[in-house]
Amino acid sequence: MTDLSHWMKRPTPGLQVLAGRRVQLEPLDWAVHGEGLFAAIGGEANTELWRWMPDGPFASPDALKRFLDWGSEKCSWRSMVFRAQTDGAPGGEILGMAAYMRIRESDGSAEIGCVAFGPKLRRTTLATEALALMAGHVFDLGYRRYEWKCNTRNAASKRAAERFGFVFEGVFRNDMVTKGESRDTAWYSITDGEWPAVHAALRHWLADDNFAKDGSQKRSLESFRAQ
Repeated sequence: MTDLSHWMKRPTPGLQVLAGRRVQLEPLDWAVHGEGLFAAIGGEANTELWRWMPDGPFASPDALKRFLDWGSEKCSWRSMVFRAQTDGAPGGEILGMAAYMRIRESDGSAEIGCVAFGPKLRRTTLATEALALMAGHVFDLGYRRYEWKCNTRNAASKRAAERFGFVFEGVFRNDMVTKGESRDTAWYSITDGEWPAVHAALRHWLADDNFAKDGSQKRSLESFRAQ
């Protein structure tokens, strides 16, 4: 059993810029990010993106802002905006977002949620790097647990969690009522003991030499984690 007799409350994540090679994550500032964020994840073209979210889709920037303000003010979300980086230069196009949720500094636990990828971000190395930066930030702060939760009917979210390296823990039945439907929630996590291996696999998968000239991967992320 791990000795936690000297355990101390951990800092809150999501308060600083997280810079990667291909993408930069910035704490949400609506005055700076609002227009670009709505262009990436709002409007009729992104209706399906919000199918499994508690709210949305959003027809206007004001509607999206009200939702994110609710998350921040009522649920203490720390939303992070994803920007593309070109040749390592920040300030690129806004492509999507995610939020740190259910942050429990005293226990060293946090959840990633409201994962909203615009069309240009989906199924890209930028998306994987962005998620890796968020996870790495939490564990760098000394957290012990990082969570991913989703509707059991959301097959894409479950695949994404498992591909990244989250471990399935079980299902909370009749957990929520969302958009007039009952939701069973699938729970996943990565612990601090598991993170080094997950991180190593991500690092190897994201390396330039894992991709052909046409951008296709040579090896899957799962294969690196299995070796």
